[in-house]
Amino acid sequence: MPGTMAATLPVAQAPKAANAAEDTGMDEATLVERAKTDKEAFGQLYERHVDKIYNYVYYKTGSHADAEDLTARVFIRAMQHIERYEDQGVPFSAWLYRIAHNLMANWHRDRNRRKTINLDDLAHWQLFADGPDRLVELSNDNEALLAAIRRLPAERQDLLIFKFVEQLSNAEIGAIMGRSEGAIKSLYHRTLLALREDLHGAIVPVAAPRYVRLRGWLSGGKDQGFG
Repeated sequence: MPGTMAATLPVAQAPKAANAAEDTGMDEATLVERAKTDKEAFGQLYERHVDKIYNYVYYKTGSHADAEDLTARVFIRAMQHIERYEDQGVPFSAWLYRIAHNLMANWHRDRNRRKTINLDDLAHWQLFADGPDRLVELSNDNEALLAAIRRLPAERQDLLIFKFVEQLSNAEIGAIMGRSEGAIKSLYHRTLLALREDLHGAIVPVAAPRYVRLRGWLSGGKDQGFG
């Protein structure tokens, strides 16, 4: 699972409000229930999750200004609809990500924009080789991989962001994208295979430990680590 990654990924953080709500340390399920009628409790939820949502939106837009605006919209919509929230067995953040995911779909459609992923950010992503415990670090100059990711359908780009940037589980991604956990696992598998096919012939294994380029599944190894 992406949760086993040891590397530190680049994180964009939302600007902090001067009157930020103080986190009381209340367990999340209780806090969510209280937030349905208590704005201060909702403020604590905001402080707990705003950086994650901002980070996701920033990766999708590449713009801090747009990320601030869209993140605000996510939490406004969440506050408007939190009374309807029901625990589905996944973290509360999955519900927020789903709101963000839907807003982003509308944002790109309205502007006819294709999201971009910065090469500097991509260099910090890590992918699996031969299983979940062996990681492959991408080289800073791997423009071929960046181009291949940009050619993927939007939902597959989303999947990679959720997996490798946000480090979410298949169950959490399924809740966000409105699919079963099995469907997400299958989509992830197909996405990795599509990348490997697209990059066929462009991958050159190197010995330098700092820049090991897409060994394992991308160079034709066994298809493992899709869970």
